[in-house]
Amino acid sequence: MTIALDGFGAEQGFDVLAEGARRAAADGIGVRVFGPQRSLGLDGAAGIEVVPTTEWIGNDDDPVQSVRERKAASVVRAAADVAGGNAAAMVSVGSTGATMAAATFGLRRLKGVQRPALAVRLPSPVKPVLFLDVGANVEVRSQHLVQFAFLGAAFSASVLDVGEPRVGLLTVGEEAGKGRTEIVEAHRILAAAPGINFAGNIEGGDLPEAKVDVVVTDGFTGNVALKVMEGAARTLAGAISDLAHSNVLAAAGGLLLKPALGGLRKEFDPDTTGGAILLGLRSIAIVGHGSAGPEGVANAVRLAARTAEVDAVGRTAALLREGHVERSALVGDESAPAGEEA
Repeated sequence: MTIALDGFGAEQGFDVLAEGARRAAADGIGVRVFGPQRSLGLDGAAGIEVVPTTEWIGNDDDPVQSVRERKAASVVRAAADVAGGNAAAMVSVGSTGATMAAATFGLRRLKGVQRPALAVRLPSPVKPVLFLDVGANVEVRSQHLVQFAFLGAAFSASVLDVGEPRVGLLTVGEEAGKGRTEIVEAHRILAAAPGINFAGNIEGGDLPEAKVDVVVTDGFTGNVALKVMEGAARTLAGAISDLAHSNVLAAAGGLLLKPALGGLRKEFDPDTTGGAILLGLRSIAIVGHGSAGPEGVANAVRLAARTAEVDAVGRTAALLREGHVERSALVGDESAPAGEEA
């Protein structure tokens, strides 16, 4: 099992990315890194191959144009490595738009899928929730939301082993008529669609309570909601820590709570999830956090390996066919919206 890793884009520098690659390789995962050989300092590292690459695509570059024109860029070469059968999946902690463009053009979409969507598992005291889209598509039509629902349900059932996953649309009210036009129309289609367990609309407050197994929204709303939840979790954990040190009695209670709070903090840490998977492609692409530490990079590679091991693409495609996703999602825009980044 070899994973193609984009060697650029880590906000904390090459040392963090290199250490993440080492940790993943220590688990028996082969890692092929496309990046600057000297800066990475991975020569001789067991289980790691560095493919020297000096060109990369940053957040300020136009993702679609750059991917089309800069074939030597690290993320483009990582996608080509997967498409050529040399790696089982690709991982990047760089530009979301560039990763999506490189993956969409290089790996291609599953038959019938109009727009790939970024999906991430949200931690919850009740159960994990698959949340999509979290940044790939800022603007969507009703048929795109319908396909996201089928993609999320198929992935949840086939890979996460959730029986009959319940799917909800994120909007401003539980009533069927609440929300923007495309949400109301998507609700109408999903309510009548075969092959999906549609639970109706949910509101933002329902996300942490895990009222459904899969939550569907557009990439702009999903990205904002995800970052609000991550920020709220960090702030809450910090506030609890401050209170635990406010006086002697609180400190004693804090010592008792420390193991549980540590576990909660880790569960909500973005590094723990590893990143988001780009659903709807013929191969696997993982978008990690740009601010990831070594463990975040390693977990992104581990997530890619696990997803490949269980044949996530094949099993998701099979369930999409069983759910008649092409008919249920109507006929719509077939263009690949690579580069629409939240």
